[in-house]
Amino acid sequence: MNKLSRKLPVGIQTFEKLRKGGYLYVDKTALVWQMVETSTPYFLSRPRRFGKSLLLSTFEAYFQGKKELFEGLAIEKMETEWIEYPVLHLDLNAEKYDAPEKLDAIIDRHLILWEDIWGKDERETTFAARFAGTIRRAYEKTDRRVVVLVDEYDKPLLQAILNDELSDAYKATLKAFYGVLKSSDRHLRFVFLTGVTKFAQVSVFSDLNQLNDISMKYPYAEVCGITQKELLEVFTPELETLSKHNGLTFEEVVNKMTASYDGYHFHPQGKGMFNPFSVLNAFDGCEFAYYWFATGTPTYLVDLLRNSDYDLRLLIDGVQVGVTAFSEYRAKTNNPLPMIYQSGYLTIKDYDKTFGLYTLGFPNDEVRYGFLNFLIPYYTKVTDDETVFHISHFVKELQAGDVPAFIERLKAFFAGIPYELNDQTERHYQVVFYLIFKLMGQFIDAEVHSARGRADAVVKTKDHIYVFEFKLNGTAEEALKQIEEKGYMKPYATDPREKVRIGVDFSKEERNVNDYIVLIDE
Repeated sequence: MNKLSRKLPVGIQTFEKLRKGGYLYVDKTALVWQMVETSTPYFLSRPRRFGKSLLLSTFEAYFQGKKELFEGLAIEKMETEWIEYPVLHLDLNAEKYDAPEKLDAIIDRHLILWEDIWGKDERETTFAARFAGTIRRAYEKTDRRVVVLVDEYDKPLLQAILNDELSDAYKATLKAFYGVLKSSDRHLRFVFLTGVTKFAQVSVFSDLNQLNDISMKYPYAEVCGITQKELLEVFTPELETLSKHNGLTFEEVVNKMTASYDGYHFHPQGKGMFNPFSVLNAFDGCEFAYYWFATGTPTYLVDLLRNSDYDLRLLIDGVQVGVTAFSEYRAKTNNPLPMIYQSGYLTIKDYDKTFGLYTLGFPNDEVRYGFLNFLIPYYTKVTDDETVFHISHFVKELQAGDVPAFIERLKAFFAGIPYELNDQTERHYQVVFYLIFKLMGQFIDAEVHSARGRADAVVKTKDHIYVFEFKLNGTAEEALKQIEEKGYMKPYATDPREKVRIGVDFSKEERNVNDYIVLIDE
């Protein structure tokens, strides 16, 4: 079967369209069946474009009794009745929420559509009353309990996250609306809400405390995304095509896919999950690129980082925290981790069972380098194109052993930072250096450290090992002396490559590199 005869579901979020159109499908219906066997109201947090909408659409098709759509899938052998239930599907994804009336309009639009089917009571004037009335009438007219599916429940809250007045208005509306799901429990067969993040119980979900939050539960860790086993079972022809187009062996292309798009863990013992959006686009375009990151600009994450004064270097290297530090977002705390983790920019990398501590880090190269490239303009005002240009030349200059050219380019980089950004704390300059060296790591072996006891940066090329130490308002001599006294070069003593020590004095007054000394080991 050639590539064109195998249809990739790029951008397909409707289960019925996917199945009727003959698109490739990673079968998640065994899990779907296990969940619909209960009447538990579920909540699932997953990053954007991770298959949440398709999952809800699958539930919708099941509860509408569309047996023909599930032919050949795991659920076909499990389900025997295929009963049709009334389904209320609320999708909050397709709207720009920049005013309270925007949320009101989309809720009203859905309610009108439901009332056209199930009837309306003029005495019901609030959204909550109309929602409760619709659920009750749907139950009474069909004698079957109602299914409620909510897609991207938190979209309005995310867009208003740094606007307290707007955020409070949205929370009040949504709290009352979702609260109906508790009071209407006797009329409900199944409830499933999805979103990117989990807002604290004290806000939106305080009236819906019976939700089963499966976001970090092991049995549901694979409900969205693609495991490596599923990748190989479903997409082997696409992997073979990708390998041919990129001059790689099959094993190499699987390893490249893993490094680029795998690595999401939603439970400490859960399998690594591939980002489905990036996987499908890599197959469709026959090349590796940062597909998921390019689809959205997480400006609210950068704003959160700035407002919290969080040490970005800790975030990049991996941070160890307890579960309460990242499982729920609380607007009044000085902690951006929950939003960053739940948005998909960090994932579980390790778990210390003894102390209950999770290590969070970037899931893969797409997220790591996409996020770092995105951050540069916010710290320097250097554009994405300029960043790529500078990074490529930084790498080439060190590969050629041309340290003076590297330093001059570093000066030019800092000279381009506007005054209002450059009049910053020591941490700001450290972060900029940090980002530069981390981005160089895409192309050569570059390490950059935030802990003392290690050099600020180490760069390894084919012929050289460079050890950098930066001093803010110190001297280049002091920086060089620290490399010697702390023994930063000792780990590389037996390495045959030329070893180069570089001490750099960064002047806060000049807002740039003031002086540097290069010492080549004999």
